[in-house]
Amino acid sequence: MPTSRLHRRTAVPASSDELFSWHARPGAFERLSPPWERVRVVERMGTIHDGDTIDLEVRLGPVPLRWRARHEAYREGKQFCDVQDGGPFKLWRHVHSTSPVDGGNSILDDDVTYQLPASPVSDWIAGGFVAAKFDRMFTYRHRTTREDLRIHARYGDRSRLTVAITGSSGLIGRALSSFLSAGGHRLERILREGSDTPSWSIPEVPVDAVVHLAGESVDGRWTDAKRRRIRDSRVEGTKRLVDAILERDERPGCVVCASAIGFYGDRGTDMLGESSDAGTGFLSDVCQDWESETRPLSDAGIRVVQARFGVILSGFGGALPRMLPPFRSGLGGRLGSGAQYVSWVSLDDAVGAIHHALMEDHAGPMNVVAPFAVTNQELTWTLGRILGRPTPFPVPSAVARLAFGEMADAMLLSSTRCVPDRLASSGYDFRYPDLEDCLRFQLGRMPLSEEAR
Repeated sequence: MPTSRLHRRTAVPASSDELFSWHARPGAFERLSPPWERVRVVERMGTIHDGDTIDLEVRLGPVPLRWRARHEAYREGKQFCDVQDGGPFKLWRHVHSTSPVDGGNSILDDDVTYQLPASPVSDWIAGGFVAAKFDRMFTYRHRTTREDLRIHARYGDRSRLTVAITGSSGLIGRALSSFLSAGGHRLERILREGSDTPSWSIPEVPVDAVVHLAGESVDGRWTDAKRRRIRDSRVEGTKRLVDAILERDERPGCVVCASAIGFYGDRGTDMLGESSDAGTGFLSDVCQDWESETRPLSDAGIRVVQARFGVILSGFGGALPRMLPPFRSGLGGRLGSGAQYVSWVSLDDAVGAIHHALMEDHAGPMNVVAPFAVTNQELTWTLGRILGRPTPFPVPSAVARLAFGEMADAMLLSSTRCVPDRLASSGYDFRYPDLEDCLRFQLGRMPLSEEAR
């Protein structure tokens, strides 16, 4: 029976040993899984040594399928291989290889041999579709590997950190956890105790840094109860975390506390850097009080960074997946006038900015946004173009207010045009400064390689 093959090689700015070690660490598989594939790890036995296995749930449309991969042909620092023990393919063999090149860099080599079920008939029906799917998947994997290793290599002469995280199950927390773990850092999860006004159970082990990401989602209508949860989870939650940190005999050297660009309020076309004044309104008041609760840490000599996140774009969650159904149906359109600015950032750059804050000496507020904010109209046009759909149906402001109440004015129709002055001045290199590149990468709409065309 004929087999199909995918072969991909990429230069990586890190040593071959570090590239191989990265693949063996916890978090690497999660970093390599594209958001559009919806892969879930069911069970993992071991790592990448001979006989180790991983059980996955993958989806063919709405249908869940199980896939067990078994590792073999392990060669320390050079190669490992996974073969299908059970799953959707008739044959699957994937050889991962790393090799050194001049300058302390390396080559990542993926060589996949596979055979579709019911081949050769299925090759004629679906062979091209599957080849294109794998091409985009491995473009995602190789770009992620290269960029993750590039960032970690920048600090290759530094000791790895022990980092404690709140909100580790959220969108940013999951991505940060896998990024740090695969990079060799040690993670400790700070668990919530109680639901309404949480206290925190901090691990007893010494930690170098704390990243505080927990907070009630701002999505949905803002009833009085919802507003209390939004505020208390941030302001009271941060106060209690600060108290718990200051009670420790061994305190972290750095705390990165989430905040948001809601700090600035609705400011039209004003360019807003970290030194800009606070705005007005519910979100601005919450953000100001939220950040103020970290002041006792600074007073105690701990370096504190307030990460003011913009709209995070990711296929894994947040705003983008909620936008996709109407846009894919050809029913997407601008919100209100469309002239309001959206200060966005890719999930990878949100994670990268936190890592940058941990490794550099910056303290104080930090706008975590891409270099160029776009209007809602520009965002609408760009997403429609990528999906190949028209965007003819604007959502009037009155309809947005009717559907979402106060949240519409505070988040959907307000204009906040932020610039990442602190990140830029401290040498942060954005992975995705361009909106279209970010969206294509998150949605698996990047151009095909020459081999797959």
